[in-house]
Amino acid sequence: MVRYLFIIIVIQLSVGCSVNPVTGERDFVLMSEQEELALGRQHSQQVLKAYRVYDDAALQQYVQSVGERVARVSHRQNLIYRFTLLDSTEVNAFALPGGYIYITRGLLVYLNSEAELAAVLAHELGHVTARHSVRQHSFSTATTVLGSLIVAATGVRGVDQLTNVLGTGIIRGYGREHELEADGLGAVYLAKAGYRASAMRDVIATLKNQELFDKKLALEQGREPRAYHGVFSTHPDNDTRLQQVLGQAGAVPNVPEKGAQDIKFLRKIEGLTFGDSKKDGIIRNNHFYHPELNFKVTFPVAWLISNRPQSISASAPRNEAFMELTLQDLNKKITPKQFLKTRLGLAKTISEEAFSVGKLLGYRAIVNGKTPYGQGKIRVAVLFDGPRAFIIFSAAKQPNRFAEMDAQVLKSISSISALNQKDRKAARELKVALIKVNQSNKNMRVLSKNSPITHHKEDQLRLLNDFFPNGEPKLGDLIKIVR
Repeated sequence: MVRYLFIIIVIQLSVGCSVNPVTGERDFVLMSEQEELALGRQHSQQVLKAYRVYDDAALQQYVQSVGERVARVSHRQNLIYRFTLLDSTEVNAFALPGGYIYITRGLLVYLNSEAELAAVLAHELGHVTARHSVRQHSFSTATTVLGSLIVAATGVRGVDQLTNVLGTGIIRGYGREHELEADGLGAVYLAKAGYRASAMRDVIATLKNQELFDKKLALEQGREPRAYHGVFSTHPDNDTRLQQVLGQAGAVPNVPEKGAQDIKFLRKIEGLTFGDSKKDGIIRNNHFYHPELNFKVTFPVAWLISNRPQSISASAPRNEAFMELTLQDLNKKITPKQFLKTRLGLAKTISEEAFSVGKLLGYRAIVNGKTPYGQGKIRVAVLFDGPRAFIIFSAAKQPNRFAEMDAQVLKSISSISALNQKDRKAARELKVALIKVNQSNKNMRVLSKNSPITHHKEDQLRLLNDFFPNGEPKLGDLIKIVR
């Protein structure tokens, strides 16, 4: 019976093969091109629910034009490609099946030439032309079906779970082979489109520097570092396989290697929002302002603030404590105590009491529960502001420091209030500006001294200008600062 099922599976695998547009070889896929396009349309709607499109028509058109220039020389020129700039601080770019390609302003701001922008878009284009997402989807589907068939035939449970783990592992990321293939394809497309192919290596180096910077932050914050997908463990200059893949693209006739600044590109991104947008709330030092929701909160000094779509959180140095603030609609006329007991389900408390912040009424408690640090005490508080409720959770890593950290959290809660005129002036977006380097500002340390960037000012300015970790600009250079 098992042998018979495997014969069926082998037949299905051969039926499910199609010619790869890039290699000309047959790949195992369970999806037609029409189904691929439909999947892209479906997921693109989900992306636009999770992200906003950056509100700059001219810059959007510029990104589209650069992407189209690369797409015209790709292996799948029959597709209509849509290149979209997203209003997100994430350093990211990604592609959906069927030609939907996205880059965030959080990545765009760190690029320094049109060739580098083209490299990012060409890499993602490579994932589309080689049908990486389709191939992954097909393999994941096959492993799930295979596991179910074996269970049905043998009665051995757990095999389907094993194959599901395999499928899930592949879906999590393209993996080194596909990322290398996308880099190689991207470099070829760059060369054919008239850009220098080495811009692909420059972009990977930029992303690697972002990873190195995050490792520094992670060490300070007591957390695991994050890495952009596809960035390898070694530095790109030392990665032999990467150099081989990129080297296959060859040089572009009459296009010089990296040298003179791309002033035209820098002018294009002048005025780009850096960091938080007013629509998501603005972090300034240890203050958080949300102009659209009309509230502010002050966090303890030296705590790192993280602005997420559904919450605002802060962590103490070395991750000794954390607090998180969210907003919920009330919907029903209940007291803060009832909200804590019913909506948050807090039945058993160590201590509890009513409190107020100005005219706002609240209720707070300490409970035992699961924290990011394990089982321990949790501070829970709710503060009513008209038809909405501020909800705060906090915990400390060391049980013997809970009271010390809790005092700082309570002080932050007591700072919640509406914005005044001074706050609204402070809650302005930071923008990229360009200045020419002269004798008075030729040092990055001097340039960063009065920067409004919240933390690690010098490091972040170096990252913006491809000087990380210790490079310096040349006299006469046009460099990016933040105002």
